[in-house]
Amino acid sequence: MMDFEAARTKMVDNQIRTTDVTSHSLLRAFYTVPREEFVPAAAKPLAYIDTDIEIAPGRYLMEASPLAKLLQLGAIGKDDVVLEIGAGTGYAAAVLSLIAGSVVSLEKDEGLASQATETLARLGYDNVAVVTSDLEKGYAAEAPYDLIFINGAVEEIPASLMDQLRDGGRLVAVVGYGNAARAKLFVREQGVVSEGVHFNASVKPLPGFRKAKEFVF
Repeated sequence: MMDFEAARTKMVDNQIRTTDVTSHSLLRAFYTVPREEFVPAAAKPLAYIDTDIEIAPGRYLMEASPLAKLLQLGAIGKDDVVLEIGAGTGYAAAVLSLIAGSVVSLEKDEGLASQATETLARLGYDNVAVVTSDLEKGYAAEAPYDLIFINGAVEEIPASLMDQLRDGGRLVAVVGYGNAARAKLFVREQGVVSEGVHFNASVKPLPGFRKAKEFVF
């Protein structure tokens, strides 16, 4: 039987701490959340390796190191209301639930959404609500948010998502694909959105955020 607790400690110490993640609350959350509960049964022994894990066709649980770096970029406070876009099986939502006030976790795939709901409830992460809708639309019903986290790489960020941030709210996303991708932090202040580029991050794409094709004559 695999010692998941030892594997989890090793993941945090070797994959996350070594990549400039210093937030105590965030490290504590990664030490706490049982990643093996959020992957398919066959992948449980691989839950803590430093790679993305496929959780459904074309959908992945993000590797721990970039996930931790992106969440740290969001500077999440204990009273923050967070919208996560791309719930998958609920792992990032579980981590977020330990450092934020409440989490709305959006998923388009109904199978993944019901799996995330079941797992999060069973493990007692009761400040997370999993909702279903098109990812690129966000979830205006519960807006405004202190933080919007896009859980996967996107080609562009719809303006409508920025409208769901409260004043002073942040949006964290990886924009671009493959080696050209950059982790960006967007901040909305008095209706104006500023953006900063922070580090390179090659993560798996999230479906639904491709730019509309431009007509070529």
